[in-house]
Amino acid sequence: MRMKKVFALLLTGMMTVSAPAAVFASSTEEQIADVQAQKDAAQAELAQEQANMASLESKKQELESYLEELNAQYTDLTNSVSELGIQAAEKEDELKNLKAQLEEAKATSDKQYEDMKKRIVYMYENGSASMLELLLSSEDLAQFLNRAENIAQISQYDRDMLAKYKALQADIKAQEEQAEEEAQNIDQLMAEKSAKQQEVQALTASTSEDIQAYIYQISASQEEISALNTQIDNADSSIYSLLQAAEAEKEAEEAAAREASASAEDTSDYSESESSDTTDESDYSESGDDYSENSYEDTEESGSSEDSYTESSESSDSSQSSESESSSSSQGTYLGTFTLTAYCNCAQCCGTAGNLTASGTVPTAGRTVAMAGVPFGTQLLINGTVYTVEDLGTPYGHVDIYCSSHSEALAFGLQSAEVYRLN
Repeated sequence: MRMKKVFALLLTGMMTVSAPAAVFASSTEEQIADVQAQKDAAQAELAQEQANMASLESKKQELESYLEELNAQYTDLTNSVSELGIQAAEKEDELKNLKAQLEEAKATSDKQYEDMKKRIVYMYENGSASMLELLLSSEDLAQFLNRAENIAQISQYDRDMLAKYKALQADIKAQEEQAEEEAQNIDQLMAEKSAKQQEVQALTASTSEDIQAYIYQISASQEEISALNTQIDNADSSIYSLLQAAEAEKEAEEAAAREASASAEDTSDYSESESSDTTDESDYSESGDDYSENSYEDTEESGSSEDSYTESSESSDSSQSSESESSSSSQGTYLGTFTLTAYCNCAQCCGTAGNLTASGTVPTAGRTVAMAGVPFGTQLLINGTVYTVEDLGTPYGHVDIYCSSHSEALAFGLQSAEVYRLN
């Protein structure tokens, strides 16, 4: 009966210890699942936001190219309008000169016309008799011929001057009409260029506004991406903390189970010893004097057995504890098999070259690694090398190892290794 009570008490104690542990484990798993679901949702939203930002960047670049074309076109139109303005000014000066020449030619022709008119009036007033008298009054034939030739030359001169006057007027008139036509064409072309220039200027202003709108949207998208990355890093940190808490609870459960097992074995030995004492008393009541000797021997043998078990148990626990401490001190806390990649401090890997780490240190090959979910300064043992977490950029379970050059990072590729935490 006493043995049954002991075993019932032990069973009740073990159920009491294991029940909260099972509840805690289930709660931890649910929390990890919830955080992982939030992380997956954030990653999906991050991918969509990155695709959206890439589309915005593409549209922004197209508008920037279009804006460059508009600016070049506007510059060409401005140069054309300037050249046309110069040509219009030159044509206006040319028209002024032509008008001045025309006025001068008119004045010359008017004077010639007046002179010719006087000669004609004189000739008509004096009549042919005076011309004949002039010829007949010549002293000799030479004078007669000279006078006749002079009269003919005067008449021819008047006819030539009249023809020249008409040709000059016609030429000046034609030049004036051509210059006016060219001036009108220049004015029309200048008006067209000016209108086109205003149109291009309006397009340039509209395109610049569109580019500014895309820049604002890209900035907002970058902020959203940064917030999502922070959310993912926080989720990684939460998952890591929950895993650490679960690991610590598991170790506490195992320790409690070992203590309960050791206590159960001690109680069992005690119960067997008590049963032996009861049997000896029974023998004493039946056998009388034989009790003292037999009971003493049985009690001594039972005590010796219990002491031997206790020493053996303590020796085994001491050996296991020594082995555990040796493994922990040489390898650290085992975290699992992680994904390994590499990066350098170039613009292709980090966006801009020459940056400090997220913790503010100068990245160093053989020391610096990036991983979220653990504090800065955490030391990790990977393939026999001790690294220090000084940067971010990858989630927990993915270690990004810093290299001194981009070629080394490319050569490293994608690997996996067992990771131990030393501090």
